[in-house]
Amino acid sequence: MSTAPLYSAEERRKRIFAIVGASSGNLVEWFDFYVYAFCAIYFAPAFFPSSDPTTQLLNTAGVFAAGFLMRPIGGWLFGRIADKHGRKNSMLISVTMMCAGSLVIACLPTYASIGAWAPALLLLARLFQGLSVGGEYGTTATYMSEVALQGQRGFFSSFQYVTLIGGQLLAVLVVVILQFVLTEAELRAWGWRIPFVIGAMAAVIALFLRRSLEETTTAASRSNKEAGSLASLFKHHKAAFFTVLGYTAGGSLIFYTFTTYMQKYLVNSAGMSVKTASGIMTFALFVYMLIQPFFGMLSDRIGRRASMLWFGGLGALCTVPILMTLQSVTNPFVAFLLIILALAIVSFYTSISGLVKAEMFPSEVRALGVGLAYAVANAIFGGSAEYVALGLKSLGHEQAFYWYVTGMMVIAFFVAFRLPREARYLQHEH
Repeated sequence: MSTAPLYSAEERRKRIFAIVGASSGNLVEWFDFYVYAFCAIYFAPAFFPSSDPTTQLLNTAGVFAAGFLMRPIGGWLFGRIADKHGRKNSMLISVTMMCAGSLVIACLPTYASIGAWAPALLLLARLFQGLSVGGEYGTTATYMSEVALQGQRGFFSSFQYVTLIGGQLLAVLVVVILQFVLTEAELRAWGWRIPFVIGAMAAVIALFLRRSLEETTTAASRSNKEAGSLASLFKHHKAAFFTVLGYTAGGSLIFYTFTTYMQKYLVNSAGMSVKTASGIMTFALFVYMLIQPFFGMLSDRIGRRASMLWFGGLGALCTVPILMTLQSVTNPFVAFLLIILALAIVSFYTSISGLVKAEMFPSEVRALGVGLAYAVANAIFGGSAEYVALGLKSLGHEQAFYWYVTGMMVIAFFVAFRLPREARYLQHEH
């Protein structure tokens, strides 16, 4: 391990503010993205007139999925912008786009007012948001990795997932508060627009915070003819790209299995009530958010490679036993502890998710390599987790999904062996 430089109090303050500014936008982006999913049940009839509520929800889910599929394009586009025109510019454009998407949804006329234009514009706004959030991860991960204090990069970079989970929790909290304050009729009529307005306003605040950030790339790096080049990425860093893709596939799959899908699993497979499952997952996600910095600090001590090997190894050994036990658990507290155990294993990966990727690429293609590899793996494996799980359950082979996740963890474990014992990049960038 290289010796960490000594930072002045002013330099430490500036870098910590940069972490706050970058991660605040990340929180807003994910808040806005998840609000759609949590409010869909209320606004679905306004955009998709049908006598069948299931059809309405399927239509809104389709729009949600379309936003997911835009992520790889966002990963490429914003990665190129970040490498060629600077991380700061990329983050400013990204959060502005998310703000615009939320504002459009908040003000969108219903089907009754403008007919088929209503769902078409909803889809367009959602594609805009999907593009934005697809670019957000790679650029923010890269910026936070570059600006973090050397020797404490794991700790500071972990705040990307603190704010990612925090955005999801805040989205739930806002909806729950509205459910207490407004009647269901009011929520369906106009109340569902409030979270989107809040998201747009929060994005404006994040925009102002990000405007004061300092750029981490140099003019020489940005003017490099290979900066942000897809051809250069695959010509010179193909092995690094597929290494990142390999462990991100397993990381995304197990993350979505034990976060977004787990609530449905507790209801459909363990037989718990929706209210009980929601309570368990809200507290579990809160604990999960809080433990990210501790696992980030651990990676600063034991190294990224060791953290990733623990992630892949424990994930491969424990996924089937945890999911099998959860299937028959009746005690909510036991279910909570089992989910926390699973999320602790996932934290070996999520706490350093962006950093371990950023350390694989040089500055001129770093945001592109991180963003595109993440977005592709996330769209294919993370985005499909729920559909694969429910599909196998409907065919009577639910346990096949447990082994599918385990198989991807085995792949993540062996791919982690390809990680260098000491990172080639970032280590000497102060």
